[in-house]
Amino acid sequence: MEGAVPFRNRQLEYFVTVADEGQITRAAAKLHIAQPALSQAIAQLESEMGVKLLERHPRGVSLTPAGEMFYPKARAVVERESEAASVASSLRRASSGTIELGFIGPPPTLSSPDLLAAIERAHPDAEIALRDLPFPAGSTASWLAGVDAALCVAPALEPGVSAQTVRIEPRAAVTSAEHPLAMREELTVADVLDETFVAYHPDVQPEWAGWHSLDDHRGGPPSSLTTDSVLTSLQMLSAMTTSTGITTVPIRDAQIASQVLSGVKVIPVSDATPAVISLVWLEENRNPLLEVLAATAEGMLAHGDR
Repeated sequence: MEGAVPFRNRQLEYFVTVADEGQITRAAAKLHIAQPALSQAIAQLESEMGVKLLERHPRGVSLTPAGEMFYPKARAVVERESEAASVASSLRRASSGTIELGFIGPPPTLSSPDLLAAIERAHPDAEIALRDLPFPAGSTASWLAGVDAALCVAPALEPGVSAQTVRIEPRAAVTSAEHPLAMREELTVADVLDETFVAYHPDVQPEWAGWHSLDDHRGGPPSSLTTDSVLTSLQMLSAMTTSTGITTVPIRDAQIASQVLSGVKVIPVSDATPAVISLVWLEENRNPLLEVLAATAEGMLAHGDR
């Protein structure tokens, strides 16, 4: 079309990331590029379009009226490209007999060994590649990009995302060994509801983070949070050994963590709603091993296997 601007998808990704972060410096760190290169790319996009998309100010950047109109269109293109790349990666893995399983917390070889063993017995030639994932941030679809499925407390189940329960177990509080509650052998929700909880990174899905802070019992976020900003399991483990805050996690995950960290204490929370650990995947995923994995998990749950 005459007069159309030949956007490059990388330019759109840069613009969307800057708009989301509200700051060039933070966006550059997230994109793993130099700040001057990012600023130049945004300036080039604005020049090619002939309109100003971002307003620069001392605290960062904000969208101009033109930027507000352009942002949803640019985000849609970026998300479609990400989804297409994810499907292509899934097809390549499927053709080689590989399934990539993401996880949060201890690796499935420790937390769900029976599930992996069942898959290996049924398909001895299949290769299961494991990937440690950061906590769910942004859309669940974008978070799942690059893996066939994830094993964790389920993130937001938006349209196009499916989940299969793998196991259900009690929830436990995890504290530093120096915390006043560390002497207790069991806790109730009332015992911990008003405690200081470990703070998650602002990008982490609020409901997912809130589940770990007992928001489902409190009806809202804790009144007191630490100054942490955890985004990964390793960051959470570090926070638990040095922080005054607590968090709650599936008890099996907590027990495994306590075996490698002497500075933490695991205390069951007797009346907290149970933890539901799920297998989560994109419905458009075409890896046939994913169907096997989900069916195996369903069968083991029905028979009470763990």
